[in-house]
Amino acid sequence: FPSHDIKGNRIWVGARKALDESLNNVRFLRAQIEQLTDFFAPEEVAEIWITFPDPQLRFSKAKKRLTHPRFLRLYQHFLHPIGVVHLKTDSPDLYQFTKLVIEHYQCQVHTDSDHVYAQPAISADLRIKTYYESLDIAGSNRIHYLCFSLSPDLASPEKESSFKEKLADITNLTQ
Repeated sequence: FPSHDIKGNRIWVGARKALDESLNNVRFLRAQIEQLTDFFAPEEVAEIWITFPDPQLRFSKAKKRLTHPRFLRLYQHFLHPIGVVHLKTDSPDLYQFTKLVIEHYQCQVHTDSDHVYAQPAISADLRIKTYYESLDIAGSNRIHYLCFSLSPDLASPEKESSFKEKLADITNLTQ
């Protein structure tokens, strides 16, 4: 899986763990996210996990959010048509932003939880805690999770235009 975090020590820790556990379906790339299409063939990837990315909280930085439509369009180049995107975050703002994107572009939601650990039963995948998650930096232990499929509407110029307007409206309301 590609790691957007290009810090060598974090990639090393993940690679060491993958070797120790004999995981043979794991790959690490130290590259800028915009280069991912150089490394993956169309429909090659079944799942994308975005775990605790920088939420880029300022509205002026919305285009840097890994669930912004521009990145979702990038993922479409190599995500299998029945593939899914997972977002796990402690940022309620990133969670709500992603829900807005999903709704606007009519992506299919498979799972939506605004408090994963309050669920009576959670999947084994979601029980895996990242180092960052175990630190509980937000101090809430409230983890948000979304699993969704991408939509052909992501390529729609009309949808893009109306999404920009929607973001501008939200920005004006919060200032």
